[in-house]
Amino acid sequence: MPDEAARARTFADGLGLPGLLDLHTHFLPPRVMAKVRAQFDAAGPLIGRPWPLHYRAEDDVLVEALRSFGVCRFTALPYAHRPGMAEFLNDWAAGFAERVPEAAVCATFFPEPGVAAYVASRSADVEVWKVHVQVGAFTVTDPLLDEAWGLIAATGTPVVLHAGSGPVPTEHTGPGPVAALLARHPRLRLVVAHAGAPEYGEFLRLAETHERVALDTTMAFTPFFEEMGGAYPPALLPRLRDLGLAGKVHLGSDFPNIPYPYADQLDALARLGLGEDWLRAVCWANTAALLDQTGERFLGLDS
Repeated sequence: MPDEAARARTFADGLGLPGLLDLHTHFLPPRVMAKVRAQFDAAGPLIGRPWPLHYRAEDDVLVEALRSFGVCRFTALPYAHRPGMAEFLNDWAAGFAERVPEAAVCATFFPEPGVAAYVASRSADVEVWKVHVQVGAFTVTDPLLDEAWGLIAATGTPVVLHAGSGPVPTEHTGPGPVAALLARHPRLRLVVAHAGAPEYGEFLRLAETHERVALDTTMAFTPFFEEMGGAYPPALLPRLRDLGLAGKVHLGSDFPNIPYPYADQLDALARLGLGEDWLRAVCWANTAALLDQTGERFLGLDS
């Protein structure tokens, strides 16, 4: 992994950054992660194609890998796929953040009785929420979630939301339900995962027209992802540039559940040709601002 680390660090150094801030990484309880990896290995129904994982190790090894890449802040992003699971994941993620100083405190929620109560109980501590409607098989407009969404909108805590129809569409994915959710809760601070793939234009428009909606870059623009769901439309790139410079595009990787080296995501962003200012914003400044985590506060460095 030394060559991979050198590639990532050279990227950040070339931009004059002290490192990288990655808003979309995954750490899960060991038994849950094992089941997730089994789905990727089997190209399960929500995967849809062979997905040879490039990273497969225990948490301490994976954390050290991110550190070697120069990632200074990252997430756990648990996500529940059935009732009664969210709080187990949330307890584990809180413990992970206690053990790993670079990890943001992350949590998830699910449409179930009592969801508003446990969201309220964690709101003071959670830095990033995660919702995955494709895996969870629910719509963001489920009435059971309405009070929870209201609480999260009031606190302004970001929600990394997988709502795009990639890699496999379901009845719950797509921009329509998210637009309906924002009509109900326009102050929600959503970060749409994977740049909304494959509904890139629709989710870009939601980010442009809603003050607190943003995108992350997770897997987007990489050859693997473009083979699967189509290339990002070139006509949208000027708007993506403007959105990033406005603070509303964030670096995400999906590490460790990716089928290529970490630095491939960084190379893909550079190939877009949107400029070094855009790269600096996406890979550091935007997420620093989102997490209220300046370089000076976290690293003792100027941001």
